[in-house]
Amino acid sequence: MKSFDVAIIGSGPAGASAAFELSKSGISTVIIEKETLPRYKTCGGGLVFRGLKMMPFDISAVVEKKFYSMDIYFSKKYPHITTKREEPIVSMVMRDTFDNLIVEKAKDNGVTLLQNHKVLDITFGEIQTIHTTEGDVTAKFIIAADGALSPTAKIAGWKETRTIIPALEYEVEVPAADFERLSQDVRFDIDAIPYGYGWCFPKKNHLSIGVGVIVKTNRKINLKQYYADYLKKLGITEILNETGHGFVVPVAPRTDSFVQKNVFLTGDAAGLADPLVAEGISNAILSGVQAAQAIIESNLNSEKATALYIEKLQTTILPEIEKGRILAHHFYHKKSFRNIILKKYGQYAAEAMTDLFMGERTYPKDYIASISKKIKEAIFKK
Repeated sequence: MKSFDVAIIGSGPAGASAAFELSKSGISTVIIEKETLPRYKTCGGGLVFRGLKMMPFDISAVVEKKFYSMDIYFSKKYPHITTKREEPIVSMVMRDTFDNLIVEKAKDNGVTLLQNHKVLDITFGEIQTIHTTEGDVTAKFIIAADGALSPTAKIAGWKETRTIIPALEYEVEVPAADFERLSQDVRFDIDAIPYGYGWCFPKKNHLSIGVGVIVKTNRKINLKQYYADYLKKLGITEILNETGHGFVVPVAPRTDSFVQKNVFLTGDAAGLADPLVAEGISNAILSGVQAAQAIIESNLNSEKATALYIEKLQTTILPEIEKGRILAHHFYHKKSFRNIILKKYGQYAAEAMTDLFMGERTYPKDYIASISKKIKEAIFKK
């Protein structure tokens, strides 16, 4: 039986980053992965600059494109908005190579990788016994980094309290003329789908195109139809090849806890994606590092590690998610309210959103009062 101090279930940005952080401390660590790396992972693959800054090593080898400008399109009534920065706003990666790079860096520091080990069950106690398809693994701590569906969280007893939204993405190959036209810019189309947006992310040889609902709604939405409509909006009439994937994104965190039975939830397993744009890589990396740091700083003390991790989340990620959640509700559910703002302050709003992507600002604490003030100004100046 293989024994470690920490077992990380899942090799995405959260799990791999946690492993790399732990590897610097000498704490024995294993990554348990159900597939063989590198493996395809459904994701837009847009690594915003705030996430790029968190990387402790150069990732240029797996970056397919860098974009220093971003286009945001609204309805026909409003012109599109472009923001620009001197650093790349979004770096495009394919998750198979990106995730694998972080894992390989962790392995170089002594982390063990167990591939093709699907977790079947866990026996909890002072030491956790993880039962996999290839045998048992024991560890004092478990970091659950197994994504939005998180079988680990279910095994450990968590009930579903996150808000989970659906999305659909295709890897699309188009004729050369279309690729040349659409590969110059990162594009977001607000209202390409009700209560959400569409995106077109250029990669090295293809486009990642998708539509997603961002806020919870009782309305039934045909994702495939809105995707087809979005292709027309992009001017794509011929597709050489496409592969589609449906997936879900948790855009509101769990309301009960993030640690129990020495299992630490990170990334999508915890529900830590940004509620306004459903960007999850940045907070996945950060939460993975924070879980690892909590275990390191506690000297492998369970109670201290739990308290430290919760404290780190409460002072960084969770306040931002709460403010983003309220803003997302106004942005997607109250279009008239939003459009009044965009008509006069669209560029300002886009610049603020870009600053968030760059990691140069946080969501403002008093934005409701600020927005109300700007609406009044816009109305009385008519």
